Amino acid sequence: MLRVGLTGGLGSGKSTVAGMFAELGAAVISADQLGRQLMQPGEPVYAAIVNTFGKGVVRGDGSLDRKKLAELAFQHNQADALNHIVHPAVVAAEEEWMLGVFAKEPTRVAMVESALIFEVEKWGTAPGWVQRFDKLILVTVPDEVKIARFVARMGTHVAAQMDARARLAMQIPDREKVGRCDYVIDNTGSLEATSALVEKTYQELVRFSSSTRE
Repeated sequence: MLRVGLTGGLGSGKSTVAGMFAELGAAVISADQLGRQLMQPGEPVYAAIVNTFGKGVVRGDGSLDRKKLAELAFQHNQADALNHIVHPAVVAAEEEWMLGVFAKEPTRVAMVESALIFEVEKWGTAPGWVQRFDKLILVTVPDEVKIARFVARMGTHVAAQMDARARLAMQIPDREKVGRCDYVIDNTGSLEATSALVEKTYQELVRFSSSTRE
């Protein structure tokens, strides 16, 4: 079993890289995707969020207002409370997913895409999670590129830039993560260049996985 963590800050393009790994044959799950599922009405995480932040974060259709939650987290210093609700549940779901992958395909490379692999350790919201990965991959681009990509995706208004900078300020800088990762994928250049790095990395992961089973 090879457990791989794929991380990268906001706007780094880690989701694009994750898609490339999936196309090559890796089993990939997104922490954001799991988080959205766990925040649906009827889920324990949903109930805990409403109990903590009040009905003001609930839309008319009963779903959570993720924009309002983001504002509370990043602009009103309530990220810690939200993270302590969401992160443990997401990490538990990631672990369950990986066990399911290996039960069906023991030789598969299972990859978790998450922006906060190192942050959950620092914040104490999921102690020991980093150590459960066999290999770690960092997707990196300069911070100004991250901000520009985020703003292009969310809107060119000043609020988007402020939101991007607030989110980045909460994340551990790439320079501190590089030394803790087994692979670094520079996503500053063309898609073709990134794809070549991804393919090379994936082949190394496959070889490593094969050698550990011999």
